[in-house]
Amino acid sequence: MDRNDRINKLLEFYTATPNDTFVIYALANEYVQCEQDDEALKYYNILQEKFPDYVATYYHLGKLYARRDLKDNALEIYKTGIEKAKLAKENHSLAELQTAFTNLDLGLEDE
Repeated sequence: MDRNDRINKLLEFYTATPNDTFVIYALANEYVQCEQDDEALKYYNILQEKFPDYVATYYHLGKLYARRDLKDNALEIYKTGIEKAKLAKENHSLAELQTAFTNLDLGLEDE
């Protein structure tokens, strides 16, 4: 199955279950892989607005902002994600977010 087929299938799932956070997250990530940043942002923003405790959003949204040279936006998203990860006790996500924040803030390569 190619990427466009996956996107179309995910869009079908999204239409059927618009509150399924994993489907929304998967759509955003597929759009990132296709370098369709505006579409990816649309779905990351849905997650952030409707499901602000879905911690995985913050790392990937921050990475997207950083890739688009929107450093301040990325840092702000990482900070929010760090707080959400702490509250959720999601230590793996917390470590990823802290590393991404620090690396971006210091101008280091991430990964």
